Amino acid sequence: MESGDWNDGMNLVGVEGRGESVWLAFFLYGVLMQFVDVAGQQGDALMVERCRTEAERLREAIERSGWDGDWYRRAWFDDGSPLGTSGNAECSIDSVAQSWAVLSGAADPQRARQAMAAVDRLLVDREAGLVRLLAPPFDHSSPSPGYIQGYVRGVRENGGQYTHAAVWSAMAFAALGEQSRAWEIFDMLNPVRHALSARAVATYQVEPYVVAGDVYAVAPHMGRGGWTWYTGSAGWLYRFAVESLLGLDVKAGVLSLAPHMPEDWNTFQLTYRFGATNYDIKVSRASDASTGPPCVTLDGIVMANAAISLVDDRRNHAVEVRIAARQVMDSLNAPA
Repeated sequence: MESGDWNDGMNLVGVEGRGESVWLAFFLYGVLMQFVDVAGQQGDALMVERCRTEAERLREAIERSGWDGDWYRRAWFDDGSPLGTSGNAECSIDSVAQSWAVLSGAADPQRARQAMAAVDRLLVDREAGLVRLLAPPFDHSSPSPGYIQGYVRGVRENGGQYTHAAVWSAMAFAALGEQSRAWEIFDMLNPVRHALSARAVATYQVEPYVVAGDVYAVAPHMGRGGWTWYTGSAGWLYRFAVESLLGLDVKAGVLSLAPHMPEDWNTFQLTYRFGATNYDIKVSRASDASTGPPCVTLDGIVMANAAISLVDDRRNHAVEVRIAARQVMDSLNAPA
């Protein structure tokens, strides 16, 4: 972990070079598996095998040492003390390890669901309308994780909503098929939602048309936004909305569509521009009681696997997507 992984406020956890990061292990697994694809495209069989082997070793190590019983630990200090474990009075759970257990694809599926159920139970604050990064906040922890402990409890990374990580949690819920929870968190993160009443505006106190980097989770400033205009979470929120919720995915010139509409939506439309070519997409629910994958047509022709090979022919193309009228119910607490 060195002097901070993604969370640079935890700058003392591995400052001597021996501390380990569970989040970074999940992230590295995801990177290695992406390079399996890249190396395969280049015909580099040796690199493919090396990445697969190292990724599997890493996955086994995470499952052997990183699981805490109900969620994944966050890290270990240089002296071997655990962080993000149920035995910690402060920071007993941190969201990023749980979210990336899902997003990396590395975690045991049942454990991944259990970990996200813990996020839903312990970090999603529906009354305040925010998603905490970790809980409980740091105060007098020893060994000290670093300057994160110097923040007021419930502010910024120290137990407030750090929007970057909150988006990852929403993406993880969506990846698990928990679409109602994913849309619920999107409503919490959407800055417009903080300006629907005079009371909400007085609470939020920042611009409702840009994403706030953090939201305070401590009285008397509960729900107040901070660090607008200066956050990478805006890009992640855009990806979450377009990819995880509206279901657009483009890889190697192929557009795949797997929309996840909220229950009170029956249709939506969007335009995807590929070079100088527009693909006008209309998504709607089937009128019957059907289930199953979406049916996709391109200019009236049914597409196999709900995928479209994009062509920049400077024409407008009509895409229709029909999704099942009855969608699978959320199963966060159901057996994997």
